[in-house]
Amino acid sequence: MKKHKWTAVFTACLVAFTAFISLDTFVFSSAYQTDATEMNLSVIQPAAQGQAKIETGTNEDAEDLTEDTAGSSDAAENASEKKAESSENTGDSSEKKAESSENTGDSSEKKAGSSENSQDSADAASGATKSSDGGQAATESGSEGSDSESSESNSSKSGGSKSGKHRKKPGSGSGGGHGPGGSGGGGNSSSATTTTIRNFDEEEAAASVAEVTTDNTGSSKEYQDENIKITYTEYTTNDTTIHVADVQLTSAEYLKTAFANDTYGKNVTQSTSEIAAAHDAVLAINGDYYGVQERGYVIRNGVVYREEAGTNDVLCIYGDGTMKVVDPSTVTAQELVDQGVWQAFSFGPGLLVDGEIPISLDTEVGKAKASNPRTAIGMIDDLHYVFVVSDGRSDESEGLSLYELATFMQELGVKTAYNLDGGGSSTMVFQGEVINNPTSGFRDTEREVSDIVYIG
Repeated sequence: MKKHKWTAVFTACLVAFTAFISLDTFVFSSAYQTDATEMNLSVIQPAAQGQAKIETGTNEDAEDLTEDTAGSSDAAENASEKKAESSENTGDSSEKKAESSENTGDSSEKKAGSSENSQDSADAASGATKSSDGGQAATESGSEGSDSESSESNSSKSGGSKSGKHRKKPGSGSGGGHGPGGSGGGGNSSSATTTTIRNFDEEEAAASVAEVTTDNTGSSKEYQDENIKITYTEYTTNDTTIHVADVQLTSAEYLKTAFANDTYGKNVTQSTSEIAAAHDAVLAINGDYYGVQERGYVIRNGVVYREEAGTNDVLCIYGDGTMKVVDPSTVTAQELVDQGVWQAFSFGPGLLVDGEIPISLDTEVGKAKASNPRTAIGMIDDLHYVFVVSDGRSDESEGLSLYELATFMQELGVKTAYNLDGGGSSTMVFQGEVINNPTSGFRDTEREVSDIVYIG
């Protein structure tokens, strides 16, 4: 009985001690956790609140946090601005480099199959795609292309404006212009692939166009047989030498075209003078350099060589010798042949339609600059044509904008006119002699092209 009593007391004490220890542990643990939680919240909550306030942008505390970092942000912005300025300077440098490239030819000259659309494209030194002079679609890496003229929009000559001086070469004769003096205003529409000139000064361009004249002619010479009469005259206007061949035929059969090496192909090229000599041409100019373009109708002597339509205006020469500028989206190549088209060129743009100018002052092609060597063909009347080549990109001859070229041809009385490949491609051969000064800006020799238009 006595032993049983002490066992009960011991058990009660053990239970009480265990309860005390458990309670103490719980209390201290809870207090510690509470303190720890408060400490963590004191650190975490302000940061979280600050972040939330920064994200919403509506809390004053967030504004304070933003101000704390404003110094470093400003520094970063300044650094970014300096970097941007540096990038802009680099851009300017790149633009200057591009302009230089374009000045080399209307379209950069790419040696094999390069798109040399020469007229408005600049001759890019190597591998340039040659566009053509006024060509809407061509692209010359160097960019003479398209018009090989690929629109050298970066040209320093805004809108192709010139000093407006009219010079006559020493020893040159004087005389009137070809054909009836044409006049008239032009429309402002342009084809889809033409571009406008950056930093274009419309007033300056308009003033330059107003200076275009056919009054002061230079040297001239003539060829005539029973079927062909050609009068060549050299003009100088807007500090640019322009070579004009007035052509009158008894039949459209004497207005011809020829491929380089008499072969249709992308990388088949010869100089204009070589192709002309091979065909006994009396007069020849470079064509549309079809070989540097992937699309655009190619019809020669009634045969369709390329039926994929491009976006450029198409010049159609019919079997009776009439000319018409056509939108390729409205008709297929075969339909053109069915309608009597004998030759079709895809460069452009059209310069005159029914005696009116369908392009605007700032229209250019591809990457061509405003003032370039140009090649164009036009019709005054039935079997009465003009072949026109302007020099450019040299100290002696500045070159023409597309609108200036159109205005000049309008002054000659031309009713339908079309821009062919230009720039380094622009070449005129008369009676076996190259009578213009072919140049891409850095290379004063003929550029090899895909095709020619000739009289013979």
